[in-house]
Amino acid sequence: MAKDRLQKIIAQAGLCSRRQAEKLVQQGLVKVNGEVVKELGSKADPTKDRIEVNGKKLMKEPRRYIMFHKPLHCVSTLSDDRGRPTILDHLGEISERVVPVGRLDFDTEGLMLLTNDGDLTNALIHPSGETPKTYQVKVNGNPKLETLEALQMGVLLEDGPAKVSEVFIVTPGHHVSPKNTWLEMTVTEGRNRLIRRMMDQVGHSVQRLRRIRFANLELTPKLRAGQWRDLSADELRKLKNVAKAATAKREQFQANAEDQAWDYEF
Repeated sequence: MAKDRLQKIIAQAGLCSRRQAEKLVQQGLVKVNGEVVKELGSKADPTKDRIEVNGKKLMKEPRRYIMFHKPLHCVSTLSDDRGRPTILDHLGEISERVVPVGRLDFDTEGLMLLTNDGDLTNALIHPSGETPKTYQVKVNGNPKLETLEALQMGVLLEDGPAKVSEVFIVTPGHHVSPKNTWLEMTVTEGRNRLIRRMMDQVGHSVQRLRRIRFANLELTPKLRAGQWRDLSADELRKLKNVAKAATAKREQFQANAEDQAWDYEF
């Protein structure tokens, strides 16, 4: 097996994220064949070299890909300094160290992907990859057609413009009321509380928010709040194709940025 960067090897082993692995290297907590390595560019072969992290030999975990139905009032992290319930409270049977691919707010429910595959995670959450995320959104009032069109054209938030790629009115088995409306909205970025802020901007605050799709994955009634399951082989195959396409978009984006940086007139 060819050598690879240490931080990538550590992340792929499921020990931590790649960024956290970089910090471990810089802090002198990583050894390769008994020698402390602090340079981020250092490489190793996990099939031949003995790699130790904080005194423990690095053991590569089997890959795990999990769909989780996050309930309301649960933080989408593995720990919380405020003592709130976390997704870890629902994952007691999982021996691998899986981490969430992106996050959902404390007061948002729905589909989350959990995995210890660092490369897949990076591909799916990078902004330039534009991984689609679809939500059912209960809002105050009855948005007009012009409002939905404005959401697709883009609204200006405090951290820049934002838009949805698709939005329409739905009635997902709930009583229809003149006081509120259910929408289905798809976005391709993951800024903090994005949909809530967009709906506040157009005058229809969010009462309830549930993610029902992420990439090719779809939440069904069979998976109740707080439950999880492993992805099927077909779901995983399609998800890896989405990640591959997202990586290609990112590489093209980076190439275009480099070209523009040298686009001078003389």
